[in-house]
Amino acid sequence: MKSPKSNSVIRSKSKARDTSRASKPATKAKPGSSKAKVPDLVDWREDTLARMRRLILEADPEMIEERKWKKPSNAMTGVPVFSHNGIVCTGETYTKVVKLTFAQGASLPDPSRLFNSSLEGNTRRAIDIREGEKVDARAFKALVKAAVARNGASANKETKPRATKAKPVKLLSGGNPQIAKGDGDAPVQAYIAAMPGWKSDFGKRLDALIVRNVPKVRKAVKWNSPFYGIEGQGWFLSLHVFTRYVKVTFFEGMSLRPVPPGGTPKSKDVRWIDIYEDDKLDEAQMATWVKQAAALPGWLS
Repeated sequence: MKSPKSNSVIRSKSKARDTSRASKPATKAKPGSSKAKVPDLVDWREDTLARMRRLILEADPEMIEERKWKKPSNAMTGVPVFSHNGIVCTGETYTKVVKLTFAQGASLPDPSRLFNSSLEGNTRRAIDIREGEKVDARAFKALVKAAVARNGASANKETKPRATKAKPVKLLSGGNPQIAKGDGDAPVQAYIAAMPGWKSDFGKRLDALIVRNVPKVRKAVKWNSPFYGIEGQGWFLSLHVFTRYVKVTFFEGMSLRPVPPGGTPKSKDVRWIDIYEDDKLDEAQMATWVKQAAALPGWLS
């Protein structure tokens, strides 16, 4: 019969062995680093999983390695997960195989036919490695690189800005476009594009005529109307949409020759011309007015 002392020693040694086998979660490390050892499987599976891990990190040194899904069935050590712009593959150990599952394996080229498991689905594919089997290292690393490339393409596609449809411009009283106040050509072009019906074509013709005759023209939208002027000199012309016509206003119209037809005693120096749909635009006369107006001191807003 064994003495109580010897039984105590046996229990202590058993407890020490159990403690020495406790595993820690793997951390990101370079191939061959002792910090990223797989759980102590004490058989061929440890060597196999470690060998495949080295190949994964050699194929992509930027690979991120972590452990997920810790549960009693894997002794709470989790499953090794390798990621780069998304999961590339996982490594799991079973009684008879080491399984490497590629998250998007069904979409990857596999000319060497490494995938031999999970072949039925539309997404994942797996490689089951049995005791004594060797995987073609070059073909495996090519598979890893292909998986990383696919993840990268998907990430770029997701981050690419989506084209958004511009909201329709609100038309105010008389059909005048509501455009936010702003300097430059862009808000003016937005206004012209939103002018309803024939008025938009007229707006394009007038805008081109002004630019052609005043190359250094300054543009802006103020109070839902396009303004044209000279830097440091003020504004000389604006236009505004009404129900049946477009009003072209010259802020120093009384100084133009001939004086534009529109005006009232209260409008002082301001004069304008109303353009209707059936009117034939006299571009020569309009160009003369534009050049005269641009040469005068303008309206300072």
